[in-house]
Amino acid sequence: MRIIALVNRILKQMRRSPRTIILMFVAPLFILTLMYLLLSTNNTVKTRVGIYQVNDTIVTNLKSNKLTLKSFNNKNKLQAKMKQHDLDAFITVSGKKIDVTYQNSDLSKTAYVKNTLRAGLMKMNTKALINVTKAQRDVITRQQQALLVLTKQQPPAQKVPSKPTNYQISNHYLYSNGSATFFDQALPALIAFFVFFFVFLISGISLLSERTSGTLSRLLATPIKRNEIIYGYLCGYGIFAVIQTFIIVFFTVYILKIQLVGSIWLVLLTNILVALIALAMGIFASTFAQNEFQMMQFIPLLVIPQVFFSGLIPIDGMAHWLQAIAHIMPLYYAGTSLQNVITKGYTFSDIGLNLLILLGFAILFIWLNIRGMRRFRKV
Repeated sequence: MRIIALVNRILKQMRRSPRTIILMFVAPLFILTLMYLLLSTNNTVKTRVGIYQVNDTIVTNLKSNKLTLKSFNNKNKLQAKMKQHDLDAFITVSGKKIDVTYQNSDLSKTAYVKNTLRAGLMKMNTKALINVTKAQRDVITRQQQALLVLTKQQPPAQKVPSKPTNYQISNHYLYSNGSATFFDQALPALIAFFVFFFVFLISGISLLSERTSGTLSRLLATPIKRNEIIYGYLCGYGIFAVIQTFIIVFFTVYILKIQLVGSIWLVLLTNILVALIALAMGIFASTFAQNEFQMMQFIPLLVIPQVFFSGLIPIDGMAHWLQAIAHIMPLYYAGTSLQNVITKGYTFSDIGLNLLILLGFAILFIWLNIRGMRRFRKV
């Protein structure tokens, strides 16, 4: 009977919290639906390849609706050229040698270019071999006919066509090397996500504890202003958020040995802005929660959807309406910036707009926090 009484109490408690029940049953369906839309509407991503001194035969065999070729008249400053034209690979032909330089920031595009090039050369060699075989057969036939006519002068021997050209492919990589894994590709987005997730969770729960323990109420009884409270919490928790950001970034670069093409200070700056946004969002979300369990319920709504738009799934391959949603997600700009700095060596001027947008998100949520504090005190 005591067990039944306890069960009844829990059922009544849950019935008095409809938001908990809704999130418990709706949140998993929301995440599954989002994953379904992202993965099932993922269109073919275009691959851009630069070419220099590549003959028409190779170009013809490389053409594909998934691959865009752009011809150049030189290969000087190759890294800058690939960055400027957003090329995934650059192909140069010199005699029997084919040099291919891969951006390698997207392993799927690198693999696609490799497979397309191999298939194109194989197709070209197969056609050439068929033509050589036919030509040799014609020469042999004519020679046999000449031998049968003994009374006539034998015609001059026909030149037998040579065998197909065997090209040697030499691969080079701007980022990482040929043994790079999916983890190397996903790590920039994961750094931003983990910084965001833990700062959001810790800051939200900490401020919630301040409120439930009565500390915030006693603080509001003093002459302190609402904006001073928010700035104080942001600075206080922000110190630990910055320390956590430094630890995550330095651990990733120096312990996990991720190859960093750009500046580590840009990586730190981007993640500090991410931490500031997460801190402001966590404080804002905590004003709508009554306990830690309700705070956790915001994770499926505010945190998890962002990881899908942070770069783990190619944004340019999504449906247009999903791309529009991505542009209102802070982690989209953070993931894009980190990916470009870490794998392509982008500078501050290249990602400056994204950093400005991240700063705008932070200011927006700080303002919302100040407005939200009116729930507890009007002044």
